[in-house]
Amino acid sequence: MAEEIEWWDFDAAEDLIDAVVGDVSFIIESALDARGQALVAFPGGSTPKPILEKLAQANIRWKSVTIIPTDDRLVPVDNALSNVAMIAKIFIPKGARVLPITSDAADYKLAGGAANARLADLHWPPDLVWLGMGTDGHTASIFPGPDLETALEGGKDVRAVGVAPDPLPPEAPVNRVTLTASAIGTARTAILVINGAEKRAVLEAAIEQGSKSAYPSVAHAM
Repeated sequence: MAEEIEWWDFDAAEDLIDAVVGDVSFIIESALDARGQALVAFPGGSTPKPILEKLAQANIRWKSVTIIPTDDRLVPVDNALSNVAMIAKIFIPKGARVLPITSDAADYKLAGGAANARLADLHWPPDLVWLGMGTDGHTASIFPGPDLETALEGGKDVRAVGVAPDPLPPEAPVNRVTLTASAIGTARTAILVINGAEKRAVLEAAIEQGSKSAYPSVAHAM
């Protein structure tokens, strides 16, 4: 649970985009100044895409930045559902290092284990984890299903797990790999970017209810 939560509201999409780009740029530049490198986790999906595209235009030393997805779908990288493909298309031309967290493992749990091993080789903790949230209260790919408890309550050394959402989300009915709640909690900074009154109501309820929330994914992340 975050020690401090700060809200920012915006009346227009462009204002939101500019604010997130400004904040994320500052976080990355601060990490580069302090440590000479930055590790950040970005979300996929349609909501963050225009923000990521504008962020990529920022005057940042991208060659010293490593980007991982907060989560990804277990699909080939040329599939439209691939988060890392979208992120790579935007940032690799800028010189950033974009690392996938998926693998060719046939079993989603094996894919999660491979992702966890890959993340163990990175300079941890992340300087930033940028999250989105669904109207069902899930964040990253921490969905209800048989792997929810592992994703929420896994040990401190478990940075990523494979998950089989139940039910599968209709817009992307595939298994996933996701950062765990504990991995998200280690980030030097975490931000949650949402739009719409419905998602705000879900988020406010999750924060108010805390550990007893009907939305355990976002409650744990916050």
